[in-house]
Amino acid sequence: MSDRQSTDRMTLTTLLARVDPYLLLLAGTVALAAILPVRGGGAKLLDAAVFGAVALLFLLYGARLAPRGVLDGLLHWRLQALVFASTYVLFPIVGLILTTALGRWLDPALAVGVMFVCVLPSTVQASIAFTSMAGGNVPAAMCGASLSNLSGMVLTPVLVGLLLSAGGGGFSAKAFENVALQLVLPFILGQAARPFVGTWLLQHKRLTSVVDRGSILLVVYAAFSAGMVAGIWRQVGLLDLLLVLAADLLLLGAVLVANVWASRAAGFSKEDEITIVFCGSKKSMVGGIPMANVLFPGHAIGLIVLPLMLFHQAQLFTCATLAQQYARRLAAARPTNPDRLASSGKAASVRT
Repeated sequence: MSDRQSTDRMTLTTLLARVDPYLLLLAGTVALAAILPVRGGGAKLLDAAVFGAVALLFLLYGARLAPRGVLDGLLHWRLQALVFASTYVLFPIVGLILTTALGRWLDPALAVGVMFVCVLPSTVQASIAFTSMAGGNVPAAMCGASLSNLSGMVLTPVLVGLLLSAGGGGFSAKAFENVALQLVLPFILGQAARPFVGTWLLQHKRLTSVVDRGSILLVVYAAFSAGMVAGIWRQVGLLDLLLVLAADLLLLGAVLVANVWASRAAGFSKEDEITIVFCGSKKSMVGGIPMANVLFPGHAIGLIVLPLMLFHQAQLFTCATLAQQYARRLAAARPTNPDRLASSGKAASVRT
């Protein structure tokens, strides 16, 4: 083997070693959904599997988190206010700027779809899963994402009416039922089981990590599979698709940067910063698509939800990378920077 071939192989090996395996799993999941989308009865079984995986995730969170930590997360009003403002104030402002700038080139239905992304609530499971993966304040993330999701049942229709002049919509009893059965009830059961299994779960954190990541992969597969079956990707041209993707990436990037800057300027701990970044930058596709069917009767729903589907994929890939970076930084800081740990002790304590 020549020296050049050896060098090329070493370079390729080095590059592969730097690639996050979880990002490869995400990419593989998207590819699998594109090649083998689930249809008919299989789609119903997949939806049930997603429901069960998320419920299991919250059961484990309930069993791991001390009740005092949950209360502290709920009462952390400065953090909750910042997450809320990011979701329902910052996003719409950035969205208006982007859709105005791209208005000449973007299809009107797709522009409505970009703004629709901006007024949706945060996604609960992904926000909490990424916060947990990154080492953030999980109780605060759970409270913030859940409050955002419940508030969105009222605020999203109101903001759609104000910003998009779309009629219809309102409180969704089905959405409330899903939140109660999929998130709240499992968490309460986990809290009840905590005295019996809490210590064991804290000693086997890998189990929660597997459920965290596995639930996200399952949600990605189900979402992308549904898009393939609906034929959404064939309804737009390549230029339209690229413009929407660019708008989504600019939107996500602007909000992420703003949340990092705001949390640091306000003096939050690194754990709280992680929570703000992940809870304040997510948008719920699971709740968004049913809302679109109610809020935009008679409209081109496929085109309106396309920006949401692209944003959903972008936020998962981007936040998976950020979560890994945060986790590595916290792991590196713990043994060498005790002063920093002491300053964030309160946030760390509520996670356990």
